[in-house]
Amino acid sequence: MKKIAILGSTGSIGTQTLDVARANKDCRIVALAAGGNVAKMEEQIREFHPVVAGMWTEDAASDLRDRVADLDVKVVAGMEGLLEIAALPQSQVLVTAIVGMIGIKPTIAAIKAGKDIALANKETLVTAGHIIMPLAREHHVAILPVDSEHSAIFQSLAGEGTDGKSPVVEKILLTASGGPFRGRTRRELENIQVEDALRHPNWSMGRKITIDSSTLVNKGLEVMEAKWLFEVGLDRIQVVVHPQSIIHSAVQYADGAIIAQLGVPDMKLPIQYALFYPERRYLEGKRVDLFELGQLTFEKPDTENFPGLALAYRAAEVGGSMPTVYNAANEKAVELFLERKIPYLEIGELIGKAMDRHHVIENPTVEDILAVEQQTYEYMREGLSCK
Repeated sequence: MKKIAILGSTGSIGTQTLDVARANKDCRIVALAAGGNVAKMEEQIREFHPVVAGMWTEDAASDLRDRVADLDVKVVAGMEGLLEIAALPQSQVLVTAIVGMIGIKPTIAAIKAGKDIALANKETLVTAGHIIMPLAREHHVAILPVDSEHSAIFQSLAGEGTDGKSPVVEKILLTASGGPFRGRTRRELENIQVEDALRHPNWSMGRKITIDSSTLVNKGLEVMEAKWLFEVGLDRIQVVVHPQSIIHSAVQYADGAIIAQLGVPDMKLPIQYALFYPERRYLEGKRVDLFELGQLTFEKPDTENFPGLALAYRAAEVGGSMPTVYNAANEKAVELFLERKIPYLEIGELIGKAMDRHHVIENPTVEDILAVEQQTYEYMREGLSCK
């Protein structure tokens, strides 16, 4: 029986993880945590009967306690609740599907408790990869990628180890759909509205990650994540725009061979692979029909009109606390765009300005990372109020 705890169970990755659990009867969901969607959490508790359930605020937790008073479930709240769930003795795998840097401390707690991590929280490695990966090695814990691209790389490395350190690994080819605005000029992007940016051509994702995909910031975060996951230099990570989203990423080897993972865009595949690795199980769903597909195309990313990717490489090269600034500035800028307080193109501009003003901390602690995050948020608020 695979015993699983999920942080972010009411979001896109969390609900699809529960879909996988439904289809695999040897899964047991022992803990769930979410932000503020109490009604959804109640539904999940009544279906999966976890030992513990957590909400981010005490008000939401109190509401949930009243709703599930007839059930044998402990309801916890806030960061303390997340940490309790992360280290829960009954679990084997922690799925980190929450968004933001609040995922760092629970991930550390789970690693120290000996839990494998099914990682869907990019920010954990982007900002604290220098802490997380050595800690996972120390505690002999597996970090199993849930992102479709990193799962594809992980699968393409099968037989050569689970990282890119092998001398036979020449390059990682990280694919990107290009988002809804691929091919557009800067002038054509000036009047982009929220509704336009939320229409992703291939993937169904949360609002924030969908905006990140459109700006190529999401791909920038994935570059930084790949650097830590697979222990490769930035010069060996090449982003390739692949509009069909059939090749989810690939690895190029020293003999010229390229091993890739292909499939229809469906997040349940990488979720299931992470949960049951190294076993590969049946997954219901559509299959790729190569005759119907006809062709696969590839392009270089447009970093001039979509500066988010170039800024990510710059942040990763500088290292230290700079990736935290990149991530935090983007989070706040996307929030402002979704609230219709800034235009679309200002997302990249604000990230660049926040990075320009930052004094880098070379080897930041978790406390440093969280402090830099708050400082960046404050800078973004001040900049907006000065307009």
